[in-house]
Amino acid sequence: VQLQASGGGLVQAGGSLRLSCAVSGRTVTSLNMAWFRQAPGKEREFVIRITRVGSRSSYPDTVKGRFTISRDSPKNTLYLQMNSLKPEDTATYYCAANTEVVAHDRDEYDYWGQGTQVTVSS
Repeated sequence: VQLQASGGGLVQAGGSLRLSCAVSGRTVTSLNMAWFRQAPGKEREFVIRITRVGSRSSYPDTVKGRFTISRDSPKNTLYLQMNSLKPEDTATYYCAANTEVVAHDRDEYDYWGQGTQVTVSS
């Protein structure tokens, strides 16, 4: 399985971005997938996930209602729609996948994209 993340950039506070994660090697619907992020000097943290059957959850509370995860089967791609962005959302965003476990723990994910930088200016 290979994951290719893209779509990051510089945006003003209150703006929106959509990140993409192109999947190859398996279908996006056969994978449990998630987005993580890592800010400078901080641990990589779970943001949001979608299971093989389409169940969604997000964490931390600070992204709920602002971030949405989705997938496009024909394009075999995972998305992260980020709205009402805040400076504290600034981080490198990573897509991740596994085939068996529904989890928030980064150690449970076997496949990782290379990361895409999101910078939110105030």
